[in-house]
Amino acid sequence: MGPRARSSPRRRWTRALAVAFLPLILSGFAPRPRQKLGLPGASAQPRPAPSSLFNWSHLTPLELEDRAAGLEPQSPGGRKPCFTLGGHKFQVFGGSIHYFRVPRAYWGDRLRKLKACGFNTVTTYVPWNLHEPERGKFDFSGNLDMEAFVLLAAEMGLWVILRPGPYICSEIDLGGLPSWLLQDPKMVLRTTYSGFVEAVDKYFDHLISRVVPLQAQPPLPGLRSPGLHSPDSSPRPPLARPPLPGLHSPSVCLSQYRRGGPIIAVQVENEYGSFAKDRSYMPYLQKALLERGIVELLMTSDDAENLLKGHIKGVLATINMNSFQKRDFKLLSYVQSNKPIMVMEFWVGWFDTWGSEHKVKNPKDVEETVTKFIASEISFNVYMFHGGTNFGFMNGATDFGIHQGVVTSYDYDAVLTEAGDYTEKYFKLRRLFGSVSAIPLPPLPELTPKAEYPSVKPSLYLPLWDVLQYLNEPVMSNTPVNMENLPINGGNGQSYGFVLYETLICSGGSLRADVHDTAQVFLNEVNIGHLHDHAKTLTVPTMTTCQLLRILVENQGRVNFSWKIQDQRKGLTGSVTINNTPLQGFAIYSLEMTMSFFERLRSATWRPVPKVCLGPAFYLGTLKVDSSPKDTFLRLRTWNSGFAFINGHNLGRYSIMGPQGTLYLPGAWLHPEDNEIILFEKRKCGSYIQTTDEPVL
Repeated sequence: MGPRARSSPRRRWTRALAVAFLPLILSGFAPRPRQKLGLPGASAQPRPAPSSLFNWSHLTPLELEDRAAGLEPQSPGGRKPCFTLGGHKFQVFGGSIHYFRVPRAYWGDRLRKLKACGFNTVTTYVPWNLHEPERGKFDFSGNLDMEAFVLLAAEMGLWVILRPGPYICSEIDLGGLPSWLLQDPKMVLRTTYSGFVEAVDKYFDHLISRVVPLQAQPPLPGLRSPGLHSPDSSPRPPLARPPLPGLHSPSVCLSQYRRGGPIIAVQVENEYGSFAKDRSYMPYLQKALLERGIVELLMTSDDAENLLKGHIKGVLATINMNSFQKRDFKLLSYVQSNKPIMVMEFWVGWFDTWGSEHKVKNPKDVEETVTKFIASEISFNVYMFHGGTNFGFMNGATDFGIHQGVVTSYDYDAVLTEAGDYTEKYFKLRRLFGSVSAIPLPPLPELTPKAEYPSVKPSLYLPLWDVLQYLNEPVMSNTPVNMENLPINGGNGQSYGFVLYETLICSGGSLRADVHDTAQVFLNEVNIGHLHDHAKTLTVPTMTTCQLLRILVENQGRVNFSWKIQDQRKGLTGSVTINNTPLQGFAIYSLEMTMSFFERLRSATWRPVPKVCLGPAFYLGTLKVDSSPKDTFLRLRTWNSGFAFINGHNLGRYSIMGPQGTLYLPGAWLHPEDNEIILFEKRKCGSYIQTTDEPVL
């Protein structure tokens, strides 16, 4: 998904002309009686006739045995185009859940609620940056176990539409692309530039070998990928996996592969029409997927304005939209005639950025739009059914003249809340789906319990300057080095967090530096000002003795949409000058704040918290819960800006800028009784860390 395309109503003259000169007769939308067409207009709330009730109980991953045909677009003569699955007429009722934004312990709960609402399909992105944090080092474990999520969806009776990128947008850092790509000064992302294509090929070699066994149909015989198999090798065998938590027996997991998996469609990249810098790029990705064994239906995804630029020959074009718009469907019919319609993203809410207002969408509008989709026999995917959380440093950013980081909560005003609770949208959609279902919907799963725990007053703290000895050795450089090009992490640089630059100066004057995204500037341990994209200078006071200049730079999230993804290097991205004289001799500390870092901090000598505490520091306290931990929300009313960590888990960023006022704390990450809570506060200490059983968004 891409924010620019959805930030305002589209009224561009080019689009108006395109619509005006479309043929009068378009597939599925020629003038005809409204009752026969199934489009809204005859009544405010068109409903299918009782004879049109859906019964897909035999069309589930565990029930459908004949896998000769997958999800296919059909154009029966004289009738409306439709999808079939296994040869049976099928309409996708999809909802988006991103496994990487939901604690693994709660995957089952969220998928059960999706099924109980009446959906038959789950869609998810696959984030390259999280799965390959360093070149050639892949992580599909724990909360990133994509295969486990897909198989669990199958066990719940849900089909899967996979959106593997490589670019996914998704309001995630750099749109899901790994930051180490930016080490190449000539890199051109989302094109057939050799450095980008080579990295994508290696990633797809690994990723698609995991995806192929999860498809609904077996791969075609004889497929080989030069990057994946040697000339005389056999295709990779089905993955041997232990039974997943919640599955009934070990044989269930294996039967997925013998009978076919739950993936019925795969998306090629994401909203490329809004980017469209290289005509060869999308066909290259299409070929890359096919050569590696993808046999399911391929789709593209674009908003109406960019359909013409984003679709590929031989791939089903789908559309993204905010509401039911007949003119958008006409544009889609112009791109591809006589094909069933799929709305890949129907936006039921929106994301928030720091300093903006919390965005919501009327539940009645959502219900009315989905009603029209069903009556018009349009397949759809609700974005988001459940948004989840931008835990850690994964959030992206927007930049329409000013850089704004996406907030930690990805609640999205979705059908389920960030914490998995029901909403008015959920109940409206469940009533709607129940009214068109020939069989009863599953019973509602119980709510996830919430709790409010005693407030925590941190008793110990460590100023950042005391912490430096527990970091890895600093990088010594004559000039500043940006975050991505630091020679750390096996040559892959630093992806997230903070970077501290230190150098000795002996005179004051006008300091100038290009910082991304924001920086605190210190003389020794005294804060003398702040820098950011639109404030690149400050005055350094005169001094009688040399002092240590310290610049602490925070990466607040890389832009995830638009051409600006090309220029998202963080930290200091050029020389630092005083009175136009470049400074030299820097010690550069990387503050990635990983689990191993906090383990080292346990051996540190923490100090009692003073009455007045300024500047960046770590604050330690103990959150006491009962023997059965429950979900809660941290409330940091008296604190300023920073990050919260519970038992080593990074809950994400908090800020007085708002709109978000609480941080979601999953009960699954809490221990019975005592829990270590650490805040990294950038500016000044607060008093108490409170909890509440309701979010403030």
